Amino acid sequence: MTQHQQAGSRGGRKSGTPGAFSRWMQHRMNARVNRKIRRGRGTFMGMDVLILNTVGRRSGQPRETPVAWFADGQDARLIVGSGGESRHPDWYVNLMANPDRASIELPGRAAVPVTVHRLEGADREQAWQRIAAAQPRIAKYQSKTDREYPVVRLTLR
Repeated sequence: MTQHQQAGSRGGRKSGTPGAFSRWMQHRMNARVNRKIRRGRGTFMGMDVLILNTVGRRSGQPRETPVAWFADGQDARLIVGSGGESRHPDWYVNLMANPDRASIELPGRAAVPVTVHRLEGADREQAWQRIAAAQPRIAKYQSKTDREYPVVRLTLR
């Protein structure tokens, strides 16, 4: 083992940090799902999906990420910062850094600006119970990490 490698990792990368190939594959998959959403097909793996438009917190560049959503009244959607074992997904960090610049695209529709609100305490717990009941796989993912998945309400402006 070289001095740059750590036990249990490849090439010295930190655990949980995707490599270049993994990031490339994720970008390709996201672009494909985004095209489907824009053509009016809004489900992926049995979940409703939308396109979350954010701005990169460091780059300032626009970002488009397909994410699963859950209904929360007529004008609001709930999304969950799942995945990425030990750290929040990039889209979530970007969203929290620039919430006033966020918008969503629902299947076959133009982008609409949203108000972003991270749920805490009893509000989060109540929303989490509805989400876990609707998609038990998300609760299963949550059980495999110490990080609490954030739940965010996006309300149409």
